[in-house]
Amino acid sequence: MHISLDGFVAGPNGEMDWINVNSEMFEHVENRIGKGDTALYGRKTFEMMEGYWPTAADQPNATNHDRVHSKWYSQIKKVVLSKTLSEADFRNTQVIKDNLVEQIQELKQGNGNEILLFGSPTATHALIQHNLIDGYWLFVNPVVLGEGIPLFKDVQEKTKLNLVATTQFACGVTELSYELAAK
Repeated sequence: MHISLDGFVAGPNGEMDWINVNSEMFEHVENRIGKGDTALYGRKTFEMMEGYWPTAADQPNATNHDRVHSKWYSQIKKVVLSKTLSEADFRNTQVIKDNLVEQIQELKQGNGNEILLFGSPTATHALIQHNLIDGYWLFVNPVVLGEGIPLFKDVQEKTKLNLVATTQFACGVTELSYELAAK
């Protein structure tokens, strides 16, 4: 998830025009997401992804990143937190409408690799509230927004984390990967 230096994942109106990305980051992300087999989204982020990635590789101006990520997106199992979507409307997609804790725990205990949460501040807030996040993969952008949608909102208890990896990119973004500390 991209985050500003002062802890926001989007501007006050959902703006994300402050996010820095480059080919170096795209390659890094593609290597990392290739290890996961499930992508978790909130409804808004999923609709944005679904509106672009299924056909991104077919566009005449498609970049290598577009082709690689489009292929990954078509193969990955997608899980969407939404009260309004129907999973019958989308290929290889599970919709979680209720019983969030039970359904996420079931996903985590199932066969497979890592579950990666993409964007989705509202979904992230719900998962944080129920202690369902095992780690954070943050791309800290060199910008102070002053206001916006915070990553951590209404946190109920202190959560200790261990830094497991850090990567500095030429565009000024620093990746920080954390996992939950043992209790």
